[in-house]
Amino acid sequence: MRSIWNGTVAFGLVTIPVRLYAATRRRDVTFHLVHREDAGRIRLRRVCEHCEEEVPYADVARGYELPAGETVVLDGDDFEGLPLSTAHRIEVLQFSPAEQIDPILSGRSYYLEPEPVGAGPYALLRDALERSGRVAIAKVALRLRESLAAVRVREGVLVLETMLWPDEVRPADFGFLREGTEVRPGELRMAESLIESMTADFDPSRYRDAYREALHEVIEAKVSGREVVSVGAPSEPGPEADLMAALRASVEAAKRGRGASGEGRRSGEGREGRKKGGRRPA
Repeated sequence: MRSIWNGTVAFGLVTIPVRLYAATRRRDVTFHLVHREDAGRIRLRRVCEHCEEEVPYADVARGYELPAGETVVLDGDDFEGLPLSTAHRIEVLQFSPAEQIDPILSGRSYYLEPEPVGAGPYALLRDALERSGRVAIAKVALRLRESLAAVRVREGVLVLETMLWPDEVRPADFGFLREGTEVRPGELRMAESLIESMTADFDPSRYRDAYREALHEVIEAKVSGREVVSVGAPSEPGPEADLMAALRASVEAAKRGRGASGEGRRSGEGREGRKKGGRRPA
């Protein structure tokens, strides 16, 4: 991996020099825009709408449109002069329980690697965070934008997760919240039973991107000259008129599915079993 940022983690009076790495990557199938007739690449050009001439990237600036329609032009020097104290600094503000952080605030995740001289303080912060069960709330500036962030531990490595500011989350103001839709007790019990029958420990390796795999098959078929057979998406069932009957059938189907796959253990049962049976042999 190639680091995309370097700076320090400020933890009280302790500073930890670190490098930042993107922790995730999208595995989408990438395409280019091409001319259907000869497969030539379609290039998008930067053309000024006033002079109708192509503009070199060096002459491209950023414009902020005012309510009256006028535009304020800002260049690199304007941004360099901003008082951004966290430009090369992850400033820890406080420590909080992880469950208090609403997932809707989550942005991107980055690994933090210590520089050799910072390995000791890095390990100290990592181990202290793990023992406390908390995450560090911090501020950091990446790509000319300051963000809130959470620093937590994952597999022995500190992970920085950027977060949205509170005013960037839209309120969920929907009409149905004010209508007070009534839920019948029997339906609620059946829905809870369905949730219980479908409960299992989360294992992300069980899931795969079937769409991406099918897309690769289409591309391979094109390359080899084979006929492309369209599989199509499974048909979605329409809304069930009898909600209770649909819930009951769903519970039975979930139970049959779990029995066939041998997944009878619910979340947490594996940990309880290990506690009762003592430590695993080395």
